[in-house]
Amino acid sequence: MRRFLLFVAIVVVLVGLAGLVLTRPQRMDQTQLVGLTPDLARGESVFHAAGCASCHSAPGSVGEDKLLLAGGRRFETDFGAFIAPNISSDPEVGIRSWSALDLANALIHGTGPEGQHYFPAFPYTSYANMSATDVVSLHAFLGTLPAVATESLAHEVGFPFNVRRGLGGWKLLFMSPGWVVEGDLTDQQRQGRYLVEALGHCAECHTPRNGLGGLQRDLWLTGAPNPSGKGRIPGLTSAQLDWSEADIAEYLKSGFTPDYDSAGGEMVEVIENTSRLTDEERLAIAAYLKAVPASSTGLASQ
Repeated sequence: MRRFLLFVAIVVVLVGLAGLVLTRPQRMDQTQLVGLTPDLARGESVFHAAGCASCHSAPGSVGEDKLLLAGGRRFETDFGAFIAPNISSDPEVGIRSWSALDLANALIHGTGPEGQHYFPAFPYTSYANMSATDVVSLHAFLGTLPAVATESLAHEVGFPFNVRRGLGGWKLLFMSPGWVVEGDLTDQQRQGRYLVEALGHCAECHTPRNGLGGLQRDLWLTGAPNPSGKGRIPGLTSAQLDWSEADIAEYLKSGFTPDYDSAGGEMVEVIENTSRLTDEERLAIAAYLKAVPASSTGLASQ
């Protein structure tokens, strides 16, 4: 009996150690950034395509004030309220002290400078497909924006969801870098895929989630319940969006639909970002969306 209990104890310890290893925060190798030269113009384009200001500007900001990345916006979820932090160039309460590697770890691995897991309210599951060159350029552009001395507020998340170590297990289950839509895509469609699946993180709103908050990749872009509880976010697959590529590109530029309606709700800020892209980029997004197949398991329930 004593030997059996010892065996069980050893197994428990080994399983625990394995769990600690498997759920540890991941980091990028510094060598992956060596030799990369930041391009400020590209960094600005990435900033808008990735919607940085839409989350990290202060609530109610408009116009140039959206470049004041003081944070403070609340995002209510089933797991608690997440509050966007200050990512301005302030050296004390912002991210001025961050290196390009720190930013790469945050965006691509969801890991903070102190080795902590970030909550996936920060859409690193999508940003994981960003190129290292774009991260370096974004880092340089963020450094040109104004410093704002506003303290970041703590998230309002209760136990057990506030145990950050547990997020390592969540990442093992639901963080799957790699493209969802594959196959014989054109160069234009691949450009659109990068803008939609990585930078634009469109799936974070337009794809349903399971009970643990993971994206249901088999229902990619088929629509999802609105987190506000009001209405539904529409699907964007080829089986649901019957607009032409030109219609989609125009909507992303002006916010007007083919029926002369206009974007509303959170899409207003999305259009503010996509309107800053080039015509070529908006057409690439449209070409990608027309290539997104209907879900293999059926469209999400309406």
